[in-house]
Amino acid sequence: MITSFSNQRIRAVRALLNRKAERDKQQAFVIEGLRILREAPAEDVMELYVTEAFLHGCTPEDRKMMTAFSCEAETVSEEIMQRLSDTVHPQGVLAVVKKHERTLNELFASPEGDASENAAPPLILVLENLQDPGNLGTILRSAEAAGVTGILLVGDCADIYSPKVSRSTMGAVFRMPAIHVADIEEALRRLKEHHIRCVAADVHTDLSYDTSDLTAAVALLIGNEGAGLSQTALAGADQRITIPMHGAVESLNAGVAASVLAFEAARQRRARSHKQNGK
Repeated sequence: MITSFSNQRIRAVRALLNRKAERDKQQAFVIEGLRILREAPAEDVMELYVTEAFLHGCTPEDRKMMTAFSCEAETVSEEIMQRLSDTVHPQGVLAVVKKHERTLNELFASPEGDASENAAPPLILVLENLQDPGNLGTILRSAEAAGVTGILLVGDCADIYSPKVSRSTMGAVFRMPAIHVADIEEALRRLKEHHIRCVAADVHTDLSYDTSDLTAAVALLIGNEGAGLSQTALAGADQRITIPMHGAVESLNAGVAASVLAFEAARQRRARSHKQNGK
């Protein structure tokens, strides 16, 4: 059992927890809790740390799950787990998991391949300077549920592999392709090279989101929680849309806005598919 905070492995885990630069360097991140561990691909679990209390309370199913990992579970003291944990009441289990680097071409390709006539066109979310971990986690979950094919994180976005974000995605972090792009100019240029229409969420326009055709290859641009999209993003967009609202509310939470737009695109695509299939 590991009981020392100066243990080299524990120090390495703490570095992954606390520093994005270390996560990028090691191409790994830390997940905490049984629910997200169940979602992790077994082949990607590199290290597993548990407390004795966790092991004693494990179900046979969870024990079987852990035997599929390529690593042995390392027992740590309750004090070590508490220090490593990002939650008030840790469950007694965390793991180091491999990151998977994606390419822009992967994000822009249709899910079933460009050669398929029935392939759904790309649906991309472009998040510019989105900094709230909770918003980002919500967006990843909603994006997966709505059939988004990829996410571009532009500029000063929160790290999807930070403990708060990865935990709030409820496993979507393992399945939703996401790539960081340095600036919005590069993102817009690459999108347009792949003939993907760029549609910006903007409170200062009158065009309602449900009147815009989102059935073709499209990228939905969502801005910072306070400042919205930059002028560069708005100027480079092919279209600006808004979500009409009642009352005195001026704008929606970025996570909610992204979810509304993504599900509207999904609704339109289902309707088109049903029409094409005569349903």
